[in-house]
Amino acid sequence: MVHEQAVRPGDAGPRVEGRASAAWITRLASPLAGAGAGPLAGLRFAAKDNIDVAGVPTTAACLAFARTPTAHAHVVQRLLDAGASLLGKTNLDQFACGLNGTRSPYGPVPNSFDPRYVSGGSSSGSAYVVATAQADFALGTDTAGSGRVPAGLNNIVGIKPSRGLLSARGVVPAAQSVDCVSIFARTVAVAARVLQAAMGFDPEDPYGRSLALATAPLPAGFRFGVPSTLNFFGDTLSRAAFEQAVGQLCVLGGEPIEIDYRPLAEAAALLYDSALVAERYAAVRGFFDTHEAEVVEPVRSILAQGRAYSAADFVDARTRLHALGQQAAAMWNDIDVLAVPTAPAHYTIEAMQADPVMLNRNLGEYTNFVNLLDYAAISVPASLRADGLPFGITLIGRAGSDFQLAELGQRFHHATGLPLGATREPLPAIEPLPLVAAPPTVQVAVVGAHLSGMPLNSQLTERGARLVAATHTSPDYRLYALPGTVPPKPGLLRVAAGEGAAIALEIWEMPLAHYGSFVALIPAPLGIGSLRLADGRSVQGFVCEALAVAGADDITALGGWRAYIAARSAAAT
Repeated sequence: MVHEQAVRPGDAGPRVEGRASAAWITRLASPLAGAGAGPLAGLRFAAKDNIDVAGVPTTAACLAFARTPTAHAHVVQRLLDAGASLLGKTNLDQFACGLNGTRSPYGPVPNSFDPRYVSGGSSSGSAYVVATAQADFALGTDTAGSGRVPAGLNNIVGIKPSRGLLSARGVVPAAQSVDCVSIFARTVAVAARVLQAAMGFDPEDPYGRSLALATAPLPAGFRFGVPSTLNFFGDTLSRAAFEQAVGQLCVLGGEPIEIDYRPLAEAAALLYDSALVAERYAAVRGFFDTHEAEVVEPVRSILAQGRAYSAADFVDARTRLHALGQQAAAMWNDIDVLAVPTAPAHYTIEAMQADPVMLNRNLGEYTNFVNLLDYAAISVPASLRADGLPFGITLIGRAGSDFQLAELGQRFHHATGLPLGATREPLPAIEPLPLVAAPPTVQVAVVGAHLSGMPLNSQLTERGARLVAATHTSPDYRLYALPGTVPPKPGLLRVAAGEGAAIALEIWEMPLAHYGSFVALIPAPLGIGSLRLADGRSVQGFVCEALAVAGADDITALGGWRAYIAARSAAAT
């Protein structure tokens, strides 16, 4: 017998660690323990309540629909076998129909940063409990963006795997041919570990498949697509945040390429504005035809649309979708990855409930086409806007590019320096990802003319180096502006404890095969030595001979070379 706390529709529900209880539908009185050992041992997870857990009601946020399964969903069983422990079931937009998190009789799930705003959906509760560190990771589902929009709106990572990579057996379908089980975590590394443990061909899933996965990272000079038209629906803060994210991708070695977004946008519109919506009705037809009044609006109206279409209408819509897929496929000749805003705007719960169809449609502007066209995707945090709300971007690739996207997503996320989810915890050190085979590399810390955007940065990028993180030294260094250097260069000198400060730097990773030619370019009195970072780690980096700083300007108080260059430029004007 599973002991549980259940939340009834309309109740405030049990309080959960001082956080919004609307995120949970069922919180187990004690975690369901996984295997004693395994790659996920020690991690706690939650499952969206359209995913079966044996002995716990599956409601899909509709109490009249509730049933108690006798077996775990395939993906839940794999995670338990890998050592993870299950905490409970999370709230969702009813029948996974929505992208905002307000369409549930159990109550709307608030944004983890500001409870006035939507959390995103339909995997709203799963995103909330991860962002607030109530769970280490969580399972959602994704048909039109439900595994990505809540991630983008809550400063967490959302992996939408290639279709069929994770089994959907034991999951209440939304539109079964395009459904995916998705993964939320606060870091890409955890999400990728979960993906590796959860994936595997399931012959009992009608849409399961074996996929050849790309295991090499994207090229150092990768090309990323940006939509030719971008709509942020009046949200200027999100527009500015996306422009900043594009700049960061360029710093990582990317080249933006404008792509024709029209076939993608037309494919996205087919999801609800064509006979394809009949698949949502078919998924719950037996229940819906006898319990229609038990379904909340606007979910009821959306599902009811599916009755109006004929089989011929559905065939026509599928044919049109395939034609659009053929048109869209041409973009992959020019790009390695597509980058889009995860969600183009933030909306308050009040505004969403006042206009639930149009504002929900806006949230899916850059997500609806992905499963329809058989792409993989990962949403990663990009920034906190000026109003304190999160903004995320989604990296999209062809089917099978899941771990390739994760590798780029991890580098992008760590370059932001953002906190973990809605906590104040810093990002941990970057980790090697499973299944990503890369040549031997070396990390090198740069503090001056080799920083991104500085005159000598090309010496790194032309050797295939990638920006890993922006961080600081330990507080044991002093920084000097060396006289007579062209271009201007700093000298970094380690000093006795208490006599220095933390100096801003960047960590770049380059193929070991090119490291020797890079070091050969470094002129005296500079050299490569071991630098201690703020987190206690040591990496190779630029240091300076002590004699060289005699008479040099001590610029330690500015905290880094960028600040010195900016101050010098300001003084010159």
